[in-house]
Amino acid sequence: MNSRMLLGLLAGPALLQGMPAQQEALTLAFPDCTFVRKEFYPTPAQVAQLEALAGGRLPGLWYVGYEAWKDGRLQGVAFFDTHRVRTENETAMIAVGQDGRLRRVEVVAFREPPDYAPRAAWLAQFPGHALDPDLSLKRAIRPLAGATLTGNALLDASRRGLALWKAFYGR
Repeated sequence: MNSRMLLGLLAGPALLQGMPAQQEALTLAFPDCTFVRKEFYPTPAQVAQLEALAGGRLPGLWYVGYEAWKDGRLQGVAFFDTHRVRTENETAMIAVGQDGRLRRVEVVAFREPPDYAPRAAWLAQFPGHALDPDLSLKRAIRPLAGATLTGNALLDASRRGLALWKAFYGR
């Protein structure tokens, strides 16, 4: 067994697929920033607001945001969303800029077969989008050929991330 195979077995599928680790993903979204971890426990009223904004149920009642700070100013917030795609989980970082628009969507763990994983070119459609009706497949986001469940899961995660930003940071 060579060292790359051993590393892959120890680190899991994400390393073999070239996915960034959590800190790398944060740095890709917010270069040269300092990160502050902040926990959120939405009240029942906030849960109702978040579900209405996101257009679906929330997978939990505890969320962690990573605030990105640079020169004393908040640049945005990243949320890591773990959800089921088909039969296995995926974790995506949903980075939202201080303007309330998606800054970056990055998959950091994907347990489904590699053929169903989204490619960087497909993920590049997300930045700049706000939480509005156009943020959907067949509108602003092209469907992901051969991986519809992955596309829907990432779209739902993006809507949840934008809803969290709006509820806790929006003006």
